[in-house]
Amino acid sequence: MRAVFLPPEFIIQRTMIKRFLALACGVALLCGVAFAQSQAALSPEHRFARDIFKQLIEINTTDTPSGNVTAAAEAMAERFRAAGFSAEDIHVDGPKPNKKNLVVRLHGRGAGKPVLFIAHLDVVEALRQDWSMDPFKFNEVDGFFYGRGTSDIKQGDTILIANFIRLKKDGWVPARDLILALTADEEGGDSNGAQWLADNHHDWIDAEYCINTDAGDFETKKGKRMLLGMQTSEKNYVDFRLEVKSNGGHSSRPVKDNAIYHLSQGLARLAEFDFPVSLNETTRGYFERTAALESPATGADFRAVTGSDHAKAEEAAKRLSQSAFFNALLRTTCVATRLEGGHANNALPQTAAANVNCRMLPQDSLQNVQNTLKRVLADDRIVVSVSGEAIPAPASAINPLIVSKLQALSAKLYGGLPIVPVMDTGASDGKYLRIAGIPTYGVPGVFEDVDDVRAHGKDERIGVKDFYDGVDFYYDFIKSLGAQ
Repeated sequence: MRAVFLPPEFIIQRTMIKRFLALACGVALLCGVAFAQSQAALSPEHRFARDIFKQLIEINTTDTPSGNVTAAAEAMAERFRAAGFSAEDIHVDGPKPNKKNLVVRLHGRGAGKPVLFIAHLDVVEALRQDWSMDPFKFNEVDGFFYGRGTSDIKQGDTILIANFIRLKKDGWVPARDLILALTADEEGGDSNGAQWLADNHHDWIDAEYCINTDAGDFETKKGKRMLLGMQTSEKNYVDFRLEVKSNGGHSSRPVKDNAIYHLSQGLARLAEFDFPVSLNETTRGYFERTAALESPATGADFRAVTGSDHAKAEEAAKRLSQSAFFNALLRTTCVATRLEGGHANNALPQTAAANVNCRMLPQDSLQNVQNTLKRVLADDRIVVSVSGEAIPAPASAINPLIVSKLQALSAKLYGGLPIVPVMDTGASDGKYLRIAGIPTYGVPGVFEDVDDVRAHGKDERIGVKDFYDGVDFYYDFIKSLGAQ
């Protein structure tokens, strides 16, 4: 056998490769050890919750051809079956094969009407190229869980699932039935699960009241936990179509009667208009109870806007309205969001139209908002009509029992942070339940940084400690409500 002499540079390269591979294996081994150690440090309850969270994040439940809410509902139903829930207490159903909801009942002693807990299984689409990592892989990095749905709202799904199963395995029997509903199409699509259940299987979810993990605020600011916000209401969404018709004609012979001009002048008047300030039980309570948490100047405006001095309240409202958030709490808002007009570059427009999106206060009415728009536009040629669904939901009166339970848990777990009623400026499944006659309260259970909200955005995440604290909070919260 003839000897083969390798050049020195080959030997050096081969040695470097061996060292690199050894180093990589060592790093992988250390990472594996660190991961195993972190898992070993978890309580069985936290490890179980983490497993559920991972499973849910890695099931694509977007409203896309690759998304399937039913897959998540069936996977969680299997967990409930394995935990001993009977078949008649588990329902997986919905209007479409890929848009089914999950409803589970934990039986009590029949001492009162059930309590309903809800979250939604669907999530907003996430594109891999927009993220720093795969949005449909569960990642734990530097004290955060990453993945689409980690903060909206699969952490809420997970917390409810884990605790319902834990309570069942504990053999705990509540005073009344507890119901869990995990729904489809809250984020979009045409098969909203809460609405479908209310319309088609009201008996499955009928309850004295509902707790919604996808509403309210457990607020952290600059690393400090600030408050527990309980949502009692949300602004009502409605779109209006503004439309102007003209005869049109050749653009070489323009006339003053131009549909685009009529519409644009009306929109300019709308841009300068603000609906009047109108506080309700929730927003008044919010400003009163959070004044001490704000800067001295903002806190003074919070107190003034809820005070009896009308002149001071008006001046405070003007200053607060410079914040888009505070402005949205103070009044109904309407804003132009889309435009269309004309049919050819060389023709006068025969039609010009705009979509105006309004978020109405719960105490406002559809008719009042529509009449106000007509008055502000000040042009009879602009026809104002409701576009799409417009069924306003009432606010839920503040429930003293729930407040007292939250106060007790705040004292036990968080050093007595204030309980603050909040009105969400966006929308949730709570709307359909309120319309169906079930008072609904948003209690997220998980603290989030108000300056780093990533729901619907890139690299969505939730704090690891915040998640596990939420698991523990909801265990106590469910038991306290179920004991009544």
